[in-house]
Amino acid sequence: MLFSMGFGTLCFKFLEPSVARAFIRKTFPYFYNYVLFLSALIILFSFNVSKLAAALAFCIFLTTIPTSLVLMPAINSASDNKQKRNFIMFHTLSVVITLFHIIISAILLFIIFTV
Repeated sequence: MLFSMGFGTLCFKFLEPSVARAFIRKTFPYFYNYVLFLSALIILFSFNVSKLAAALAFCIFLTTIPTSLVLMPAINSASDNKQKRNFIMFHTLSVVITLFHIIISAILLFIIFTV
């Protein structure tokens, strides 16, 4: 949660906008790879414990792929081309997807630790 919600805000608060923008663009692929890796591990290790947990982790895994490969480049392109409306729309969608991931992760923790 801290990375996805606080990181961008703090970058723009403490760094020059051009530096912050470049830094965020270089770090978010690592964030998405981390989400993919962790959700894949949860799928593998929770499958025998809870099919629901494995399915929820698979939802996170599956939605992360187009978010990282399609949505993030679209956000960057809209920003580069000064397409404010597209940027807001794409960025809002990425925030909603990340919030979905956070909610699903909380449910996963509940399922895994109560089974």
